[in-house]
Amino acid sequence: MSDTEPRTDGGATATTTARLRRKIDRLTVEDVGLYVVLTLAAAFYLVPIESGLVTSFKTGTAIIETAPFAPPGPSGLTFEKWRTAIDVLLRGMGNSLLYAVPATVISAFVGSITAYGLTIPTWKKSYKALVLMLIIAGIFIPYQAVLVPLTQFWSQWAQLTEVLSFVWALGINDDYVGIIELVITHVAYGIPICTLLFRTYYKTMSDEMIESARLDGATLRRVYRRIVLPLSGPMFAVVLIYQFTQIWNDLLFTLVIVSTESSPAAPVVLILAGLGTSMEGQDFALRMAGAFFAALPTLAVYIFFGEEFAEGVAA
Repeated sequence: MSDTEPRTDGGATATTTARLRRKIDRLTVEDVGLYVVLTLAAAFYLVPIESGLVTSFKTGTAIIETAPFAPPGPSGLTFEKWRTAIDVLLRGMGNSLLYAVPATVISAFVGSITAYGLTIPTWKKSYKALVLMLIIAGIFIPYQAVLVPLTQFWSQWAQLTEVLSFVWALGINDDYVGIIELVITHVAYGIPICTLLFRTYYKTMSDEMIESARLDGATLRRVYRRIVLPLSGPMFAVVLIYQFTQIWNDLLFTLVIVSTESSPAAPVVLILAGLGTSMEGQDFALRMAGAFFAALPTLAVYIFFGEEFAEGVAA
């Protein structure tokens, strides 16, 4: 073998082994303890997810005969639960997107504009503090405290079914008025937390940059549109992920406003609550399949805005 030929795989393996031994030798007791804690924490969070996922592919017999986290054998494997869950929940997924997306976007933009008005413009601090206090107070109002007033507001005072009668005349089912009510309700409840998050972010912006723009003759609207808004991307990712997750998973307002899973406007969480439940008992595989399918939009949002979310949290 000539000297110019590449080194054999045996030499490369020996080098890798030597490097691994040196790293192991440098480990301290604290490092080992940290890795053990992290491994246990990962298992604590991942084992339930793995158990639910493998359960969704099991037949009823396999669920009884195998451990929750054990994968099914060839005879216990089925995709029927997933097919059923998708067929049942697909309509609800569309209904949920109809109110979750606009409610998330509107509350985020209104929160951004409100936070800008309470942070950048110069007006009396006492007035700013009062307005901010009133807005933030909305965060601490529990959902349960507004259920009765909310029901009375939509059924007795707003009466959107009558106001939008021209829309229903076009052939649209008037049950979809619940979608509009959910949008408005979630926007109203989302503005306080969005305002607080954006204001915290805007407080870290450079005052010199804003002052320079004002000295150049930029109006408050132009400063927001040309400077503040483009720099708000990371915080928009944080707010959009937070709001979308909260709205998508909310069941309480859905129960009060839509109330029944048989409604054409029933969201996915309302249909999911009764999925796999019958007089014969619980179909755990079907419920797990439905839960994972219903979680796909929130997972997609986290993946899509992942990098911006990390930047916003760090800021």
